[in-house]
Amino acid sequence: MAETLAAGRELSTAAVMFHTAVGALAGLSVTETKALEVIHRAGPLTPADLARHTGLAPASVTALLDRLERKQVARRVPHPTDGRRALVEIDPGHLARQQEVFADLVHRLEALGAHFDETELAAVVRYLRAATAAQTEATRRLTGDRAGEPPAAS
Repeated sequence: MAETLAAGRELSTAAVMFHTAVGALAGLSVTETKALEVIHRAGPLTPADLARHTGLAPASVTALLDRLERKQVARRVPHPTDGRRALVEIDPGHLARQQEVFADLVHRLEALGAHFDETELAAVVRYLRAATAAQTEATRRLTGDRAGEPPAAS
């Protein structure tokens, strides 16, 4: 298990470094980049939902959304059924640019996946989902239960 934990830490560090580089290309902080990832995976969210998913305080989410709108990577739009609320969505142009940035990584991961059979890949998926749940719970304990469930994969 020690080797698995070490490999997980290496993957986590590589992911942080990759997302830092991706954010830098777009002039975004890691927090901004990860907030956009939450919005992308969960679909348009209310600011309150974004706060729940990220564990950020509502005032911090307001400031975050102001920055994302100024940088033209996200926008607030009227809620379709509740005129008092807004939804936050990713700017389509930003999403298209991000798909280009991620294309190389996606290609590399798909090529890597070709070396494993379906049973092995299913085991990897089970482990990663369970590890995500464990990390989410550990985050909740650290933040006093401010952070909610991560958005489901689309």
